[in-house]
Amino acid sequence: MSDIPVAEAALSLEFRNKALLQRALTHRSYLNENPDYPLDDNERLEFLGDAVLDFITAEYLYHRFPEMAEGRLTNLRSALVRTERLAHFAGMLNLGEFLFLGRGEEESGGRRRPAILCDAFEALIGAIYLDKGIEATQAFVHRLIEPSLEQILASDADKDAKSQLQEVAQSHYQLTPTYRTVKEQGPDHAKEFTVEALIGDRIYGVGEGFSKQSAAQAAAQQALEILRKELGLSG
Repeated sequence: MSDIPVAEAALSLEFRNKALLQRALTHRSYLNENPDYPLDDNERLEFLGDAVLDFITAEYLYHRFPEMAEGRLTNLRSALVRTERLAHFAGMLNLGEFLFLGRGEEESGGRRRPAILCDAFEALIGAIYLDKGIEATQAFVHRLIEPSLEQILASDADKDAKSQLQEVAQSHYQLTPTYRTVKEQGPDHAKEFTVEALIGDRIYGVGEGFSKQSAAQAAAQQALEILRKELGLSG
């Protein structure tokens, strides 16, 4: 528990139940190497935090944009809670520094792995909710999502890269992009995927990620940048 007060100070939070925060920061790899550890890993808190985060984000958007159609609200919520953005929030909070990781996970870069950071952030939200209730959790989440929302709106990032690429490719080439997984590596709990984005027979982008979906999005983003430059389109 020695690092927990330091984590609280870094997060500007004080937990009544310190064990909740410790559980939120405990990756399953730590339990595998420390069988006498008294707490569970953060997966149940992650499950709860995921649902709480969806609710808070949806409610925030509902009130912020009273005239916005449901489909656009859904896209904005998805953009705010996707793995990469939650990992970014975790990075802003230096959450990786306080994680309880197994030695193998630590040595393979687990403190910077987006999937682990995303899961820890969701677990943290679950822990805050259980310890402090919905209003404190809302305040914590709002201060993170508000600046991100402005960025998303300014860059049209609520429309994912695959959708944007499809629009451009169909408009200019009458072709629908396809995606091909070309590599899978790493252990089952931390697999990395490499995906190519093709338009016709030409590879326009290659992306990596900890899921096929995130790798495909990364490939689509690279392809979109190349295609826009090729066609002389603004970003």
